[in-house]
Amino acid sequence: MSAKSVSGPGGKTPTSAATNLIAGGGAGMMEALACHPLDTIKVRMQLSRRARQPGAKGRGFLMTGAHIVKRETPLGLYKGLGAVLTGIIPKMAIRFTSYEWYKQLMAGKDGSVSGQGTFLAGLAAGVTEAVLVVTPMEVVKIRLQAQHHSMADPLDIPKYRNAAHAMYTVLREEGFGALYRGVSLTALRQGTNQAVNFTAYTEFRAFLQNYQSTTDLPPYQTMAIGLVSGAMGPLSNAPIDTIKTRLQKTPAEPGQTALQRILLIGRDMWRQEGFRSFYKGITPRIMRVAPGQAVTFTVYEYLKGVLERGREMLPGGKYEE
Repeated sequence: MSAKSVSGPGGKTPTSAATNLIAGGGAGMMEALACHPLDTIKVRMQLSRRARQPGAKGRGFLMTGAHIVKRETPLGLYKGLGAVLTGIIPKMAIRFTSYEWYKQLMAGKDGSVSGQGTFLAGLAAGVTEAVLVVTPMEVVKIRLQAQHHSMADPLDIPKYRNAAHAMYTVLREEGFGALYRGVSLTALRQGTNQAVNFTAYTEFRAFLQNYQSTTDLPPYQTMAIGLVSGAMGPLSNAPIDTIKTRLQKTPAEPGQTALQRILLIGRDMWRQEGFRSFYKGITPRIMRVAPGQAVTFTVYEYLKGVLERGREMLPGGKYEE
């Protein structure tokens, strides 16, 4: 892979932290609103034990979604959305800002970044967002998504009423460490996701820019390469995500280390549910992550362009502090 100059995902100049905060946060919010139902279906499929019995078959993603809507109303598909929206702005700001920072660390003396450098920058950015934001956000989200109650029935009171109550309950009953249950797997998943995602997106974008002799790609092309690059991550780390979901869903057993629980969950899945259990929820996950990345990159590029044009109109070409 050829070396590329240090620049934002848009391929021009390094993007400021203010731009990453606003553009990344806006892109993440749009992605969450559009794709959260598929994430809920994915979590339910990953937590399902229906395939444990000999000859039993788990529900597909369409049947799982229909079952949630029938039993819990369409609002059931949006369980845990509050936790996602709370963390999405810092998550996306950290992702793009840290990616830019790590990429500049990888740059050569001429300012170019190799394909390997892009991969490592994406890997480091994914780990950073996992540790600072994603892990506690996902623990809360999964606890909410795992509840089988009707959001239309006021008498059907769940254990966790909303994101804030879920976090409070987890902290009170299990301690602060519970919010970081599965942090190693989350960091591995986010790291590999962003390493593959940024590398593929950068390579596809550079190819189209060179092929068309332009630095600005139309939104439909940005969406297309975001869609393809976004699908690559889930395919590379589905078993990690499934084990992580099961690990974060339940309280820890006394005397068990995180590694022991990970190995126990993996062993039980293999023995009781077979190899396919590690890929439960892969269809809705790809259907959620791939369009999510398409939305994220398209909205990010658009908002970044608007902000940078606005910055150029200010005295000195900088944001006013």
